Amino acid sequence: MRKTQHDESAREALDRRGFLRAVGGAGSLAAAVVVTPLAAGEAQAAESADEKVKARYQETAHVQAFYRTNRY
Repeated sequence: MRKTQHDESAREALDRRGFLRAVGGAGSLAAAVVVTPLAAGEAQAAESADEKVKARYQETAHVQAFYRTNRY
């Protein structure tokens, strides 16, 4: 049986696809390994209780100018 150019190019395309699938699968696996330790730890609050209840909004001059120019 004689090999044609079409058969060889089809085999090369399948080999290339197989390689890309393997690379994609390895990337997904590596990402899962990196994310897993981060999700395992318990979250810590970055703010103390006093910082959570303090006033944050201040209507300064530039805030008032923004409201005036945008008609809020």
